Amino acid sequence: MYERAFDLVIFDCDGVLVDSERISSRVFALLLNEIGLSFTQSEMIETFMGNSMGRCVEIITERLGAVPPNDLLERYHAAMRVALVQELQPVEGIVALLDALDAAGVPYAVASNGEHSKMETTLGVTKLLQRFDGRRFSSMDVARPKPAPDLFLLAAGRLGVAPARCVVIEDSPLGVRGAAAAGMTVIGYADLMPADRLRDAGAHVVVDHLAALYEPLGIAAA
Repeated sequence: MYERAFDLVIFDCDGVLVDSERISSRVFALLLNEIGLSFTQSEMIETFMGNSMGRCVEIITERLGAVPPNDLLERYHAAMRVALVQELQPVEGIVALLDALDAAGVPYAVASNGEHSKMETTLGVTKLLQRFDGRRFSSMDVARPKPAPDLFLLAAGRLGVAPARCVVIEDSPLGVRGAAAAGMTVIGYADLMPADRLRDAGAHVVVDHLAALYEPLGIAAA
């Protein structure tokens, strides 16, 4: 238990705040199948989870041996908007956890490899957007996305908190590596990704449900 040895909690967005990873993997897999790439759900998670869209395009190009169609990302974003509006929900337990952080006076932020427009959609659909007003950070804001530490250091710097006083909640090895490289305490959330992958990436603690975060965060339920 850290006994509040921190001044800021930084959340990843997809898979930690909003339950979007399964939706995005399904939508993306269907589009990739149309251009000749076949992935199972587990393969989608293993290959793409946590990556920036730029890196995803690089992976697709490597697998195809050619640049993907120009309209691939446009079609993906359009299909995702529809799916997210119809299906997206907050991750179970996140609203109560944010309430508890508010009650304890602990500030929090979101740092995502996704674009700002995506966060505005996902957090807006789940009614979490205003809770992160002025505290949303995207890989578009830095030169290097996760697993580089840049995004986490940006969030800490903008909010005036030393990296050593930050705790990061991440569900992908890429994010865990980036937060650890930033000198922050990292808690892995093992929902889709196996717990040992998060530990191997540098997570100090791993939980499999958000209700298990109260003790390591040193807060009580609101």
